[in-house]
Amino acid sequence: MSSPARDGDPTGGDALIDDFGLRIGRAMSWPPMAGRTAGVLMLSETPMTMPDLQGALNASKGSMSEMTRLLVESGTVRRFKQPGSRQYVYEWREDAWAGCLQHQLEATTELLALAERAHAHSNGLPERQRERLRQMHEFYTFMVSSLEALLREYRASH
Repeated sequence: MSSPARDGDPTGGDALIDDFGLRIGRAMSWPPMAGRTAGVLMLSETPMTMPDLQGALNASKGSMSEMTRLLVESGTVRRFKQPGSRQYVYEWREDAWAGCLQHQLEATTELLALAERAHAHSNGLPERQRERLRQMHEFYTFMVSSLEALLREYRASH
């Protein structure tokens, strides 16, 4: 299967894939290979198999397995079997940006739950520590409500 990253693409696909590896990887706290994998899948016109991705990125099966799992969990890539095939394929989700925001909301909601538990058990702590936990709870309450509103607004506009 053809990949935009390794066809001697005159449009600069190789440089774009490398830029994705550097910038998206860093911004999302992903390894550079995850960013490059995201770039390949975003630019691919068709879903790609694990061997396709390995070939496009000159990567091992283990590395690609780890990177695709990370991208699926982050909400940007979907993994599925095409009708009549026993092999999984990967593709950039049509709603990848909403999926990414949903993932951030879920992670922040987990931190809010931690803040709520910590705040609820803070009575025996010195005032300074109780105040830190109160601020943590206040911050994550704000973040969850803001991310929920942002996600609703984004989905409504798309």
